[in-house]
Amino acid sequence: MIYKNKLTYLICFFFIKILISQNSSENPNFIFILADDQGWNGTSVEMINGLKESKSDFYETPNIEKLANQGMKFSYAYSGAPVCAPSRYSIQFGQTPARLKMIRVGMNTEHIDHNSDFTIPKQLKKINPNYVTAHYGKWGMGSNPKTLGYDISDGPTKNQDGVFNYKLKKIQWSNTFDEDPKKIFSTTDRAIQFISNSHKKKKPFFLQISHYAIHSDLVMRKETFEKYNSKIPGEIHDNIGLASMTEDLDTSIGHILEKLKELGIEKNTYVIYSSDNGSVPIIIPRRNYEKGYNYPLKRGKWDANEGGIRVPFIIAGPKIKANSQSKTPISFSDLLPTIIDLAGGGEIIKNKKLDGGSFEQVLSNKSKKIKRNFKGIVFHVPYENKIALGRAHSAIIVDKMKLIKFYDNNETKLFDLKNDLSENENLSLKRKKIASELEKKMSKYLKDVKAPKWKPGITWKMNTIEFINSFH
Repeated sequence: MIYKNKLTYLICFFFIKILISQNSSENPNFIFILADDQGWNGTSVEMINGLKESKSDFYETPNIEKLANQGMKFSYAYSGAPVCAPSRYSIQFGQTPARLKMIRVGMNTEHIDHNSDFTIPKQLKKINPNYVTAHYGKWGMGSNPKTLGYDISDGPTKNQDGVFNYKLKKIQWSNTFDEDPKKIFSTTDRAIQFISNSHKKKKPFFLQISHYAIHSDLVMRKETFEKYNSKIPGEIHDNIGLASMTEDLDTSIGHILEKLKELGIEKNTYVIYSSDNGSVPIIIPRRNYEKGYNYPLKRGKWDANEGGIRVPFIIAGPKIKANSQSKTPISFSDLLPTIIDLAGGGEIIKNKKLDGGSFEQVLSNKSKKIKRNFKGIVFHVPYENKIALGRAHSAIIVDKMKLIKFYDNNETKLFDLKNDLSENENLSLKRKKIASELEKKMSKYLKDVKAPKWKPGITWKMNTIEFINSFH
């Protein structure tokens, strides 16, 4: 009799546990806001406390500041790649572009398993089938959001859908006025409606808002432009168009934060803010690369120097200490396992093909380390890009030591990012052992994942897709 009572109790206990796990009050909501081409120092938030150069000397982003005050900023956060499409793939699959063999914009992506179960929305639905998922704004990937598990989306959108006149290069950096610049506010309005509907239906949700801003063309509200036109420019950031569009984007983020507070769900919602890669280093006629838009970081978009891959990253949500800072290096590959972990699915993320690891314990101040299958963060840029460095290269970061290898002459450069933010001092000769170890480690990883190899003639845009893919 006692045995039957115990059995009945256990059955009831587990049944109740299942019901609780599928209750929206127990599963957190997620909002991931992704800017386009916004540099590490492209907001008014100091990404390193006390380092004034780690924030903009011109742009004003009070709502991103508010988010940082509510949560944690990561001083060493890295995109998946120095360009958009590979970086966006890294977010969705928790893998490096090298493993995915997705190295540049405009590539054929038929070799990627877009039907994989290992995407953020599909994994969340495994934890709780009640999760509803949405993607609004720029997709920039060779598939449809629905294929990856998103219930609602704008479809397979590209830069052109957000006002980008790639055929009219002369006007890319001209200022244009619009009440809905780069679809910032209409995209945000749809996102807010999704939040409201999900809350009304008592459904936990994952929402990604991928803005077209602040990628060119330069479009902004007239009143915002007039504000910056009468303001003294900064030494680093002096472009009125970029400043205006940045503040317009920030205003839309304020609308999101206000809605969460209005609905009373801000304490059960993680809000993440970042950018797909670093800022463009300069805008012609400006030609000073030494103090470009990403300064004190070196260079910018298109390169694996810090200016191209280090990005702003802020997260606020349940049990995250307000106004906190982490110097633990994280990358976009870590997003999938972290989100799944925060949603209660820690066991699901133990997959050998994942490059990322969960930084949940960093958020809860339980640890400063991240457990990954591969100890390090790898960037792979095996093509010649004449609008950037013009040299094919790869890079690896381990414990704030960074090695860059150039393939045209096998040159290596070693930097101590903790003490040399600007990558000024090449330590490859002074610390030969570390340089050698990192080079071997990176080379082995690239070989193990069968990353595309560089050969003379492989460029940024001049080769056919078939030619690029032939080196897989």
